Amino acid sequence: MRSRFNINNYSNLGQRAITAFFGALVIVAGSIYSEWTYFLIFACILGFSQMEFYKLSGLDGMLPLKSFGTFLGLMIFALTFMVEKEHLRTEYLYMIFPIVSLTFFIKLYRKTDKKPFTGVAFTFLGIFYVAVPFSLLNLAVFSVDAVYNYEILIGSLLILWATDTGAYFAGTKFGKTKLFERVSPKKSWEGFLGGAFSAIGVAFILAKYFHAIEDWKWLVIAGIIIIAGTYGDLIESLFKRSIEIKDSGKGLPGHGGFMDRFDGLLLSAPFITAFLKIF
Repeated sequence: MRSRFNINNYSNLGQRAITAFFGALVIVAGSIYSEWTYFLIFACILGFSQMEFYKLSGLDGMLPLKSFGTFLGLMIFALTFMVEKEHLRTEYLYMIFPIVSLTFFIKLYRKTDKKPFTGVAFTFLGIFYVAVPFSLLNLAVFSVDAVYNYEILIGSLLILWATDTGAYFAGTKFGKTKLFERVSPKKSWEGFLGGAFSAIGVAFILAKYFHAIEDWKWLVIAGIIIIAGTYGDLIESLFKRSIEIKDSGKGLPGHGGFMDRFDGLLLSAPFITAFLKIF
């Protein structure tokens, strides 16, 4: 009898490798194919990540508007994309403020909420923490001559993945000195340095083959990801530790949830976008 493929039959490292390979393949191929496939892929990632955040907030007794908050996040992502693609005028971004303000109206009619403003606060936090960084990616990929350029996105992701991979293997083999034990006991300075060396190495390769931006900017982006990406990981660990869970979800075997996989991007994206827009 022909055996069926079951990823759960593999070790955690095997599951990580399989998920990472197919996930990276979809993201890279979709981002290269066209701006519309990029838009669909990252809209899905945003939606799943934001729903995870609201689900975790609910475990801690908070009552954010899960569906409406996720809708708002996707709306902001779509608006920024359409404005950057010049299908909508910049003035349409002002729609964000009155529509987001509807959160207060909805909470006003939720009679069972004992702390409605806490729910409002966590609804807004999900938008600011998850949706805004993903939406800023739209500004980054259109930052050169106002034309979609996948090299900026793919290059940044390759550096981020190299950082995570280098940190994982260096930390596993050499990790002794704790990086931030109170928040994440397994992370070490040795892992941090392994991730940093991997990121810088990938940045030098990107500078040779990707010419959307100047060579030195890839090294700056690597520096941003090394620092902000690490803090992004620690911040998500702090969030999970506060509600006493290990993973943000189970959607990505070997990695946990979508927030576990993209936590470094959430904090790196604002800095990368600001850097590319200013310099």
